[in-house]
Amino acid sequence: VKAKGRITRPTALLIDKSSSMDLAIELGKRIGSMISAVCESDLYVYAFDTLAYPLERGGTDLASWEKALRGIHASGSTSCGVALDAMTRKRQYVEQIVMISDEEENTPPLFVAALKKYRESLDADPTVCFVRTPNASDLLEKQCREAGIACDAFQFTGDYYALPNLVSLVSRPSKLELLMEILEYPLPTRKPA
Repeated sequence: VKAKGRITRPTALLIDKSSSMDLAIELGKRIGSMISAVCESDLYVYAFDTLAYPLERGGTDLASWEKALRGIHASGSTSCGVALDAMTRKRQYVEQIVMISDEEENTPPLFVAALKKYRESLDADPTVCFVRTPNASDLLEKQCREAGIACDAFQFTGDYYALPNLVSLVSRPSKLELLMEILEYPLPTRKPA
């Protein structure tokens, strides 16, 4: 049984840095510090607009993540699939994706198409958790559900004190981990007559 509140699955943190996404970058710093503090597996971090910018995983404190995201400024168009394309090329296997965005995109590669390609190329089935900025749409979430891709959404409303609730959402066990936990549970036995 895994420790509660720990992330044991390889994870990607994708941060939208396109125009008007200053808040997504700020959230990336805070969420990055929270996730890295409980992540016991690989954590790949990318900022993206129409290019993917791989970032060094910061420490577990906010100052480390501010340093990791120094030089990242909101600008450009939006290609939500570009980081997944980079991960596919680099063969970076993850079991969950945390994407901070307004769920809007206007430039290929598009998110769902890139995710399908990633799944096929790496024989992976990552879950997706969208962290929506205020006034975001649910476009990508709907497209994922239509494509049969498991996803959740966390709506950020401006309350930074609510962000720790995200950790419980992304530290849930995978379907395989739940199945293994069920199979390890001892079956009841009859008492001898």
